[in-house]
Amino acid sequence: MVVKHTGMDRLILTLNAIFLTCAVLVVVVPLIYIVIASFMDPTVLLNRGLSFNVSDWSLDGYQMILSNPAMIRGFANAVLYSVSFALITVTVSIFAGYALSDDRLAGRGFFMIIFIITMFFGGGLIPTYLLIRNLGMLDTVWAIIIPGAVNVWNIILSRTFFKGVPRELKEAANVDGASEMKIFFQIVIPLSKPIIFVLALYAFVGQWNSYFDAMIYLDNPNLHPLQLVLRSILIQNQAAPGMISDQLAMAELKRLSEMIKYSAIVISSLPLIIMYPFFQKYFEKGVMVGSLK
Repeated sequence: MVVKHTGMDRLILTLNAIFLTCAVLVVVVPLIYIVIASFMDPTVLLNRGLSFNVSDWSLDGYQMILSNPAMIRGFANAVLYSVSFALITVTVSIFAGYALSDDRLAGRGFFMIIFIITMFFGGGLIPTYLLIRNLGMLDTVWAIIIPGAVNVWNIILSRTFFKGVPRELKEAANVDGASEMKIFFQIVIPLSKPIIFVLALYAFVGQWNSYFDAMIYLDNPNLHPLQLVLRSILIQNQAAPGMISDQLAMAELKRLSEMIKYSAIVISSLPLIIMYPFFQKYFEKGVMVGSLK
């Protein structure tokens, strides 16, 4: 069947194509710039801009970063924190969301009110720090993984998703003698891959890009995640005004900072870029949870 478009339809489709093209360029052009700049000699980049001449390229930035033991340790710590945080967040959200989606749960409305209140009211940084200290989690991996693992918004998303699971499936399983746990693990969970993968992606990305909690709660540099290590490296390679009188030293510090900056961005973004294609087929369905059909 051939669809005939009116003049207004063609205008809207053209404007839509132009808008989407501009949106893609806004995302892709800076990404291409950063990738190319990460392979370039900083002096050439600062003086002439991007160059596609291979003789102007250099791997010194990547060599400096990958030869730094703190970078390797920070990368491993970031993977540990992000994976652990995602596992805990998804587990809590799925179990809580499934329980709250069941009309048979006594006090379901009361629990939802308590959860929602925590979305708008919190103790703040100092009470949270005192709580972490009193629990003995300062300078431990638990100070990064446990706080924030219970995300109310994720619980609400999970609850909304589970409400959309056909009740007939559960009733049929009950007739066959399946227990509630068997229904959950063998029927509901296999149907919940979209929401599980989306929650895992949100949690992983959020924790991967986080450095503030580590800066507050971790004094041991061996426990610092990648983002905090990168921050320290970039700050150490920035020349403070009035602190250095030697212009050559200032120029070298600026060169080192530029050399590290783009390479660090590429390295820190690699896990997210690698992960997304595997999550993409679940992403669209998962983010549309709760939308109108």
